[in-house]
Amino acid sequence: MNNKIISAVIPAYKVKSHIEDVVKTLPEFINHIIVIDDKCPQESGKFIESLNIPKVILVFNKVNLGVGGAVINGYKQALALNSDIVIKIDGDGQMNPKHIDKLIQPLIDDNADYCKGNRFSDFKALKKMPKIRLFGNSALSFLLKASSGYWNIMDPTNGFTAINKDTILGLDLDNISKRYFFESDMLINLNIENAVVKDISLPAKYENEESSLSVTKVLFEFPPKLIKGFMKRIFYKYFIYDFNMASIYLLLGFPMFIFGIIFGSVSWYQASYNEVEASIGTVMLSALTIILAVQFLLQAISIDISNIPKKNKA
Repeated sequence: MNNKIISAVIPAYKVKSHIEDVVKTLPEFINHIIVIDDKCPQESGKFIESLNIPKVILVFNKVNLGVGGAVINGYKQALALNSDIVIKIDGDGQMNPKHIDKLIQPLIDDNADYCKGNRFSDFKALKKMPKIRLFGNSALSFLLKASSGYWNIMDPTNGFTAINKDTILGLDLDNISKRYFFESDMLINLNIENAVVKDISLPAKYENEESSLSVTKVLFEFPPKLIKGFMKRIFYKYFIYDFNMASIYLLLGFPMFIFGIIFGSVSWYQASYNEVEASIGTVMLSALTIILAVQFLLQAISIDISNIPKKNKA
C-alpha cells in the first residue's frame, strides 16, 4: 500500500483456537505477519508453523513476557525487516482485520504517528458492553488523559494499534511496561516524544469472551503506575525539553497546595485539641493558599491541553 512495507504483529498466548482465522483474514497488502509465541502453553506458535502460511514469521519467547513484552519483540523484528508501518492485532479474534486499512490511513497520509482503535464511539455496541468493563475503561480513560497528556483520546486499553517506523525508533522500547500496563505506558512515552496520536472509530465486538479488564488492577495497581508516568512526563516535557508558563504554574501550585493542606490540617488539629477556635488569619492563610494553588494548577492543565502534539502542516 503506497509502496510502504507493512507488518502485522500478533502476540500469541492461549489463542490456538482463533489465531488461524486471524492470520488468514489479514489483508493482502500486509507484507509480513509476525507471530510472537509468548511461551504459550497451547503452543500456538508451533500450530501456526505447521500450517505453512506464507508471510508468517515466528518468534518464540523463551519465557512469558506478557502482551507488552511480546509486542515489543514484534516491533524489533518488524524494524529488522525494514517495515514502515507496524500493526498490532490480538490473536483472539476480537479485532476485525477488515478495519486495518482505516487504522493505518492516517499514518500513510502523514496525519499521525500512532493510531489506535476507539470502541467508545460505537453507541449500539457499547450497550452490549459489560457494565463493569464500561466503567473501568471510562475511569481509566480519564486518568490516562492526565497521565499521558493526550486529552483528546478515549479507550486507552484498546490494543488494536498501528505505528510508523520513525516513532518506534524514537521510543526506548526496553523501558516500556511489558505486561497489562503496556498500552497506557506506550501513550505516556509517545507524548514525551511528541508523537501525534489519533483515535480511529472502530466497531466494538462483545460476545461471551472473558474480560481481561481486572477491577482490582484498575483500582489498586494502575493508579501508582499512572502517577509515576505522569511525573515522568511532566519532568521531561516541562523541565527538560521545555520550560514555559506551565512549568512556573506547576512549581508554584504543587508546593502551595501541599502547604495549604498541611498548614490547615495542623491548625485545625491544634484548635480542636485545645478546644479553641482557629483565628480568622489562620483560616484565611490556609484557604487562600489552597485557592491560589488550585488556580495555578488549573492554568497548567489548560496549557497542557493546548500542548497536545499535532502535525505542523506547511
